[in-house]
Amino acid sequence: MKKIICASLFTAAMAGICLGQTRQKMVPAPVAPASAPAFAAHPSPYNFPGVEYPRIEADSRVTFRFRAPDAKRVQVSIVNVPFDMVKGEDGVWTYTSAPQAPGYHNYWMIVDGAIVLDPGTEAFIGYGHMCNGFEVPEPGVDYYDLKDVPHGNVLIKNYFAKTTNSWRRVYIYTPPGYETSSARYPVLYLQHGGGEDQRVWIEMGRTNVILDNLLAEGKIKPMIVVMETSAVSRPGEARPGAGAPAPGAAGGPRPGIGGPGGGPYGQFMVKELIPWVDSNFRTLADREHRAMAGLSMGGMQTAAVTMANLDKFSHIGLFSGGAAVPRRARAGAPQPEPAAFDIKTIYNGAMADPAKFNKLVKVFFFSCGSEENPDALQKHQEQLVAAGITNSYLYISPGTAHEWQTWRRSLYTFAQLLFK
Repeated sequence: MKKIICASLFTAAMAGICLGQTRQKMVPAPVAPASAPAFAAHPSPYNFPGVEYPRIEADSRVTFRFRAPDAKRVQVSIVNVPFDMVKGEDGVWTYTSAPQAPGYHNYWMIVDGAIVLDPGTEAFIGYGHMCNGFEVPEPGVDYYDLKDVPHGNVLIKNYFAKTTNSWRRVYIYTPPGYETSSARYPVLYLQHGGGEDQRVWIEMGRTNVILDNLLAEGKIKPMIVVMETSAVSRPGEARPGAGAPAPGAAGGPRPGIGGPGGGPYGQFMVKELIPWVDSNFRTLADREHRAMAGLSMGGMQTAAVTMANLDKFSHIGLFSGGAAVPRRARAGAPQPEPAAFDIKTIYNGAMADPAKFNKLVKVFFFSCGSEENPDALQKHQEQLVAAGITNSYLYISPGTAHEWQTWRRSLYTFAQLLFK
């Protein structure tokens, strides 16, 4: 049975523990209601025109077909878990999955041991290589769907970093009206996960669509979002961007997490990225109007960078990573007990003075899926509150695991807490 925690009720309980401290109300992302109408079977939206498979079945299973008449074994790897396909007399291999959670999922084919892309559908980066993807609808939920509302722009820019002697590629979301306005805007720096790069928060996360819709509903402040790879190269190494290995892949640039100044990437952000953004976009260039968040490895990066640079950031979001809790034990092993908690040393001592931390950081948000490690995360927040950290928010995504629907929901929820 899936374990689901009601984020809104838990947050209300935490607000009571905070002894009257003024807190923003956290508004969790909507999920499919039980009364939502079922959807009909249909091709995945990432398929090329006229391509029927992968097909999303009406019960959220997914059917795959792959033609390889001379292959001895073909598997489809769904979110890095391989499943054997069955070969038909026509040389076409087929497989129908178990029901999948709503949202985006990576997949690829394994043909006689070799990773092969499905040629009839689009490819995206993930797991350190290119993958295919499919999307399972969430009936009654449309906050990440394109709508007839004002749209911001997603700009792809290249800039030269002197400290690494390399060109960097960055995706920038500007809100609707940016080009015709003289206003200045707060900035959210949004980090990808391991084996990914700056593309994913647009391609899979639908960040621009989520923010456009929230803005149209008056639920968030207009903001600029900066999405860059967290990989840092030294002069002479492979540079991030076109033609470079994925961050963390063999031979590629490394994430640079931890160490003085938040590690190599933290130092890079302070010396290069933030000054470049503030010089080239109309930002509110102060800590009160600067946030950082990331998923999985990007959550670890976010925690390392922000906790070492609290003079630069006032809003922090850790999605499925970066929170100082133990990881879930492997299958069959007992659930680990929460690590020893010491407010003086946790997060590299950034919370040693809780009153100072509360003054500097307006929002400290963390999240995960209910199929990840919610018990440890809930215990962690309880410890923070008991130690006097009054600005923490916990969101648990119902029925999802370490996947994009968890992070879309996290962004939707986190964005509504920013810059208020």
